[in-house]
Amino acid sequence: MVTAYVMVKANTGEADRLLDEIASVDGVTDAHIVAGDVDVIAKVDVDAPADVKAIAASTIQNITGVEDTETYISM
Repeated sequence: MVTAYVMVKANTGEADRLLDEIASVDGVTDAHIVAGDVDVIAKVDVDAPADVKAIAASTIQNITGVEDTETYISM
């Protein structure tokens, strides 16, 4: 099992809408709006690191309103 955290920067005014969309992505087990440098943090639990890449780079980054992401894989 691989656990990762995806930090999402949202376009202005998009965080609430993005939260629901990100939370519904397969593999995302939890998502929260946060204060700070990013707007949403999503926890991902998947079988392999390649699955993390698919979720972060191919799915979350392609959601309209996502400005940028950073992904951290838990050791």
